[in-house]
Amino acid sequence: MEEKLYQLALELIPGIGDVNAKNLIAYCGSASAIFTSKVSHLKKIPGIGAEKIEALTSSEYLSKAEAILNDCEKRGIDIYHYTDKGYPTKLKQVADAPNIIYAQGKINEWTRVLGIVGTRNATEYGQAVTTKIVEDCKSLNVLIVSGLAYGIDITAHRAALKNNIPTIGVLAGGLDKIYPALHKKNAQEMLEQGGLISENPPGTKPEAHYFPARNRIIAGMSDAVIVVEAAKKGGALITANIADSYNKTVFAVPGDLNNKYSEGCNFLIRNQKALLFTGVNDLKYHLNWDDESIAKQAAPDYSSLSAEDQKIVSALSENKAGVPIDELAWKTQITVNQLASNLLTLEFSGLIKSLPGKKYKLN
Repeated sequence: MEEKLYQLALELIPGIGDVNAKNLIAYCGSASAIFTSKVSHLKKIPGIGAEKIEALTSSEYLSKAEAILNDCEKRGIDIYHYTDKGYPTKLKQVADAPNIIYAQGKINEWTRVLGIVGTRNATEYGQAVTTKIVEDCKSLNVLIVSGLAYGIDITAHRAALKNNIPTIGVLAGGLDKIYPALHKKNAQEMLEQGGLISENPPGTKPEAHYFPARNRIIAGMSDAVIVVEAAKKGGALITANIADSYNKTVFAVPGDLNNKYSEGCNFLIRNQKALLFTGVNDLKYHLNWDDESIAKQAAPDYSSLSAEDQKIVSALSENKAGVPIDELAWKTQITVNQLASNLLTLEFSGLIKSLPGKKYKLN
């Protein structure tokens, strides 16, 4: 707990920021070592000027940190530093991840995490699509993460709760400042099937400038992000762009060309910033997420396939890493033109998968 006090105090000092804090810990070995270091040693650390050194050698921020620790303990809020085991593993891998997060519930027990974001002004189509996405994810053993906002966010959370799928809400303000207040009941239910996260301490109001920072947490926690509906400008597109910069897989749901809340999704697809999302099979295909219910079934029955298709399946079964199309043509004695048609049909049937370099493998 003593080290946590110093970690939190370091975060509270204006101008330090996530990057400088990490550098300081790297130089000194721990947060407590920073506050007990000699001024002469601190002066040698790049990016740490006289003003920051004065703050590090005073007791002001340690007192503030102690007050926050006591408040969080009363409220049942956990505090995680990025060096802690309980800090979300996927988020930890992001360069600009927050050093400190405040959390309630279960936040780091999930292998697969799917971010779902979109406009606050969701249409009936957007809400229906979001609900369907979440329902179809039930057998994939995923966690749904979003921002608890109006529209697409809360639709995703509610669909997760209804289908007993774990879900986490990332807040812009403190965890005691649920915004919008209308979603407090949902937030409480989420503690039983996931949790809540914020990088801001209790008491922090959800002011506008906190929301873009909140979006990077959603992107950082996720394996993939789906944008369901979005205008040309807004938080959903910010989240998508951040996720893309983190090399996360981004999907966008295509929408009505005449609807301004589809403009953002169509823009992402057109500019190759996002993959076209048509259904949960896209997650399985691009992320190699197997369906647990399917995985427990018996091996596929190829007996109903044509003689040519059975030759293709037989040739692919000899090499699990994938077989180039020209080698397949030689092994099956099927012309390349005909083979391409057969392969397309088998891929649509979900029996095979195409790989880069015109290679194919069994699913």
